[in-house]
Amino acid sequence: MSDVLEQLQATLERRKGADPRTSYVASLHQKGLNKILEKVGEEATEVILAAKDMQGAEGRGDLVGEVADLWFHSMVMLSHLDVDISEVTDCLSARFGVSGIEEKSSRLERQ
Repeated sequence: MSDVLEQLQATLERRKGADPRTSYVASLHQKGLNKILEKVGEEATEVILAAKDMQGAEGRGDLVGEVADLWFHSMVMLSHLDVDISEVTDCLSARFGVSGIEEKSSRLERQ
């Protein structure tokens, strides 16, 4: 796992129980899962719009910033649900060497 993701996960865990008046992360946790999911959805939409608006190098910084926001809020969601980021990275790692078509098909068969 990336050192940045590990550092972010540790920071999110520390701030989970902080004072919501002084910590954005704590305020999201206090507002609950629905508010966190709303933020994830909002950030996902902003990623889509930034990607759509990107023209070559123009807009690249906007897209990168929006993806960073999406990852951040997704990690807050995982933290809220007590899911360790390593579970996600392990899942991604297990998919290496597997065709995306095969992987998706196997998930559909398990449902």
